[in-house]
Amino acid sequence: MTEPAITLRTFFERAHEGQLTAVRCGACGELAIPPKELCPACHAHEWQPVQLNGEGTIASFTVIRVAPRAHAASAPYALAVVKLKEGVSILGRVIDIPLDKLAIGLRVRFRPLVSADQTSVGFGPA
Repeated sequence: MTEPAITLRTFFERAHEGQLTAVRCGACGELAIPPKELCPACHAHEWQPVQLNGEGTIASFTVIRVAPRAHAASAPYALAVVKLKEGVSILGRVIDIPLDKLAIGLRVRFRPLVSADQTSVGFGPA
């Protein structure tokens, strides 16, 4: 029996607790993060939650120097696409790494970013 699909709300609740969770399709085995309604590979709706270890490497990054108003006080900061050891990629904010030290292939680890009542995905030194 397949567990109920993990929702985005559950994804961010778990992230707040330091757990990075993906979903694996019960029909074809495709891994997806963040959770999706349908499997991008086979369009099935048979998800099973999978806890990830949160380690990966930077596949791409950009430095935000002129930020949206809500994040203006934080500029400059970096966003990176991180390829996790399990093979899936996710976008997150880079923390605790100097901008001039960022590089493709740099090893990083998931760190939840908690601000007021919101949690977002962050990555810091491995």
